[in-house]
Amino acid sequence: MPAGLPPSQSLYIGMEAVIALSSVIGNIMVVWAVRINRSLRDTTFYFIVSLALADIAVGALVIPLAITISIGLKTHFYSCLLVACTVLVLTQSSILALLAIAIDRYLRVKIPMSYKRVVTRRRAGIAVVVSWLVAIVVGLTPMLGWNNLERLRDDSNGTLLGANPVVVCQFENVISMEYMVYFNFFGWVLPPLVLMLAIYAEIFYMIHKQLNKKVTASHTDPRRYYGKELKLAKSLALVLFLFAVSWLPLHILNCITLFCPEGHKPMYLIYIAILLTHGNSAVNPIVYAFRIKKFRSAFLSIWERYVCCRETGRLRGRPIQRMESHERRLQPNNGI
Repeated sequence: MPAGLPPSQSLYIGMEAVIALSSVIGNIMVVWAVRINRSLRDTTFYFIVSLALADIAVGALVIPLAITISIGLKTHFYSCLLVACTVLVLTQSSILALLAIAIDRYLRVKIPMSYKRVVTRRRAGIAVVVSWLVAIVVGLTPMLGWNNLERLRDDSNGTLLGANPVVVCQFENVISMEYMVYFNFFGWVLPPLVLMLAIYAEIFYMIHKQLNKKVTASHTDPRRYYGKELKLAKSLALVLFLFAVSWLPLHILNCITLFCPEGHKPMYLIYIAILLTHGNSAVNPIVYAFRIKKFRSAFLSIWERYVCCRETGRLRGRPIQRMESHERRLQPNNGI
């Protein structure tokens, strides 16, 4: 830890380091679990893997850069701007992955009989690629000119010369608050969150409606299928809720900065808001482990084989996989 740092900043850096390590390890476990468990190779988990990759990048790349920035590093303007835009790209990718997950679960409940024909692996892969391309365009917009370079030059009374001057690398120094509030928050964060809220409300309504239907002799009991869908929908809605709780405080602070520029924001509030956003990258694997049985089994398999160096029935369990495959053939639209 660098000497001379205030206690609050030292605590912030220490917590960031813990979050970074947890995020990288936890989300690598998520990707690994999907890789080794055939029953997790479902279209929904394509989007979960995309979300996990963004969270790995937060832990491995964004947090170390954020720690460097917090020390007050001086760098060229566009180098600092690229660091800030990287955070925006990964955040937007996470939002679009969550939106894709919500739409996928909606279609699974709305059209269970034709879901597998409509939502193919190829289409899911295309959706992942498109979401990343959109995230890159939205996140890199400040690199095209919507940034604070001209404002910094005006405030410096001509001391910042050249096309790429050296500045103190801080997020608010390089990113325009107009961009963050009007374009990013009001345009690409808040509307998807509201849409996802509406989608999950409709999902829960449809599931409860199906669960309350009376079973007749000529129809298969839908309660098993929709019961599983309800459980998974609750888990994924929890992931969405945690994302919103983690990111809204920072966006609210950005709104305060834009609309009340004379107001004072305590540094500890900024640190807490930043830690919440980064901490969100570490919590999703915990939610999967406690709420989704197949993830929990895969995590235990990885732990027992690669940490405890012990061959387990979970990894040797090809008969189990064959049995699961047989069940899927008997019930082709069975939930996860």
